[in-house]
Amino acid sequence: MKVKDIMTNNVVTCDVTTPVNSVANKLVDNHITGMPVMDGEKIVGIITEADLIMQKAKIQIPQYIQILDSYLYLEDPSEVETELKKITGMTAKEVMTSKPITIKSNGSVSDLATLIEENHINPIPVVDNDKLVGIVSRADIVKLLARG
Repeated sequence: MKVKDIMTNNVVTCDVTTPVNSVANKLVDNHITGMPVMDGEKIVGIITEADLIMQKAKIQIPQYIQILDSYLYLEDPSEVETELKKITGMTAKEVMTSKPITIKSNGSVSDLATLIEENHINPIPVVDNDKLVGIVSRADIVKLLARG
């Protein structure tokens, strides 16, 4: 079975300039967990419920130790910058995950399941020749299993 056999063809998307509250409304109104973020015809990111929930999360300041007059960070401080941008973001571009993992329509459902599991992502845009042609999620795999 191929991804094209279970994907949703009519993809709900948003633009990079879409306000975060409008993104949340689109997710709720369409009963979806995430959507591709478009810059014209090009997919530039994905925004999910998890990205929106992060806006309400508390930022984790990296731990460090001081040796003489130097600070040694125990974690990557650049991650704090990324978290801050997401927490304070006002548009889809500021909150989205850039460079989304995608799959081709002729990919196998087995490969799709592996991508979802190994990368802890949901949903996954389906892209052929740099063009968004669909979207697929865990729910689509579960529906396939339910059909037997």
